[in-house]
Order: sequence, then C-alpha cells, then structure tokens
Amino acid sequence: MYIIQLKFSANKPLATEFMAAHNEWLQQGFNADIFILAGSIETGLGGAILAHNCSYVEISARVAQDPFVQNNVVSAEIMTISASKTDPRLAFLAT
Repeated sequence: MYIIQLKFSANKPLATEFMAAHNEWLQQGFNADIFILAGSIETGLGGAILAHNCSYVEISARVAQDPFVQNNVVSAEIMTISASKTDPRLAFLAT
C-alpha cells in the first residue's frame, strides 16, 4: 500500500490550468482499482492519495504521469506501508 503526498510547488498558480487533466488522471487510477482514496491535505498545501494493487515501480510510473507532477505544480512523495494489522473493514490492505 502507498501513500502519495502531493505538495504544491512554486508553480501552484498553474493548478487551475491543469486541474481537469489531474482529475482525469485521478479517475483513471480509481478505474484501475489502484487508488482507493484521494483528497486535500491541510488547506492549500496539496493532496494525498492512498493506493494499492501495484508495485512500487508501477505506482512511481503512474505518479509520473500526473499532469500536476509533469508541470511541476506539485512534488510527489511516495511512502510504502506494509500493513500488518487492520480494522476488519480494511483487511484487503494487509500484507
């Protein structure tokens, strides 16, 4: 499982220009059953995504395709989590 943190860069003012493409990219991740959560982090700082069902290489390649990343609107950090204990509702995330 991965947490992808997308922090706004100096090019944050370009976010509006690339928002539709970024949202389309997010939807592709959900349609592929890779993204399971996406949302904003602390007002104005950026966003975060919870992902699973792929390798680190695959998620890195997918994140590199985000129009926000490609246009330096955000910087991306991918954190790997090996879930060993979960609430029963999230058992599908346990490794």
